[in-house]
Amino acid sequence: QLQLVESGGGLVQPGGSLTLSCAASGFTLPYYDIGWFRQALGKDREGVSCIRTSNGTKNYADPVKGRFTVSRDNAKNTVYLLMNSLRPEDTAVYYCAARAGGLFLSLSPIMYNYWGRGTQVTVSS
Repeated sequence: QLQLVESGGGLVQPGGSLTLSCAASGFTLPYYDIGWFRQALGKDREGVSCIRTSNGTKNYADPVKGRFTVSRDNAKNTVYLLMNSLRPEDTAVYYCAARAGGLFLSLSPIMYNYWGRGTQVTVSS
């Protein structure tokens, strides 16, 4: 059974850092794209970053470019999202999701088939 479990969320002050983890089970990473998404209260779910785990190709949404870094450890079947210089507007539930790799990397939630349950990130002083 394919499963994704996020961890690493929490409360952090503005300007701080957090690293989220997405542990995959039931499938082997190198054959899937992994995306990170977030959903703030009252807002639509939006793409944050994604990675093609076979070759490390990455993509980022404009609001997080230069602050967030996505990486993978295929041996551990885990994808990470390092978040630096966090802002109050980064507050959201963060989800990871998987899809069998398509022609292009995608930050669109509708392109992903398998989802974790999410982890809360709160940026506040």
